[in-house]
Amino acid sequence: MKNIFRKKEKQTMDTKSSKTKVKSVGTRKKSVTVLWIVLISSLVFAIYKNFTAIDQHTVHEKEVIETKLVDTSAIESFTKNFVKDYYTWQNNKESIERREEKLSLYLTEELQALNTDTVRADIPTSSSVSNIDIWSVSPESDNTYGVVYSVDQKITEDKNSQRIRSSYRILLHKDNAGNLVIIQNPNFWSIPNKSDYEPQQHESNGTVDSDIVQEVTEFLETFFTFYPTATDKELAYYVKNNALPSIGKNFLFSELVHPVFQAVDHQIKVWVTVKYIDETTKAIQFSQYILTLEKDTNWMIVE
Repeated sequence: MKNIFRKKEKQTMDTKSSKTKVKSVGTRKKSVTVLWIVLISSLVFAIYKNFTAIDQHTVHEKEVIETKLVDTSAIESFTKNFVKDYYTWQNNKESIERREEKLSLYLTEELQALNTDTVRADIPTSSSVSNIDIWSVSPESDNTYGVVYSVDQKITEDKNSQRIRSSYRILLHKDNAGNLVIIQNPNFWSIPNKSDYEPQQHESNGTVDSDIVQEVTEFLETFFTFYPTATDKELAYYVKNNALPSIGKNFLFSELVHPVFQAVDHQIKVWVTVKYIDETTKAIQFSQYILTLEKDTNWMIVE
């Protein structure tokens, strides 16, 4: 029996010793290593891109429109001289021939030929120009300008005369040397008429109490009494920042007409009409002002 037990024990030990021993390295360590490699690679790549990438900026295109100032003095003078010669004639051959000669100084050859018979040798009327107004000079293209003007004429026939006012538009060309020529005959045109625009009427809104209204009214009456003849030095006691210029006029103050008072922040805004009598012409002058006043030691006009 004793031997049998030993045999079994031996067999058991042999069985255990026959199993293959596996050395565990640890799979978690490999995963962590891989993750660290990926993280470091990403960081290195990000730093590289940061230093080598081309900056991209949003480009905002801004259109700049340049206003080109054109001196129209020469065009206006040229037009006025043309208008005077074009609309002036006497009902005799010599006057009409002089008119044709003068027009050659303004018109192209084609227009000279076209205008030969505009005033005939047997015309029964005479015309003189009393006034010329230039209403607009507008650039067209290729150094071409459109000019709108009006002309006042006195038309005489026999012993009768009448005054007429007409408006026209012509085209002129200006060459590189500044010389001018009319390239289109006068066409009937329209000129600006009176607009129906009415400005907003201001009213006192109760923001200035009656005592302040009285103070400001007395100040303005005093100021506008001496204002017409006041010097710059005298104005400095009542006006800041050259808000009103010295005018040196022989005006006699009469009254303030419908002054309107409103408080704006710590200032008083006044809309007022000042009635003067012009002692030279004896006519009445209504001057209108929008003033901003503030009080320091005394009331001052600041704007």
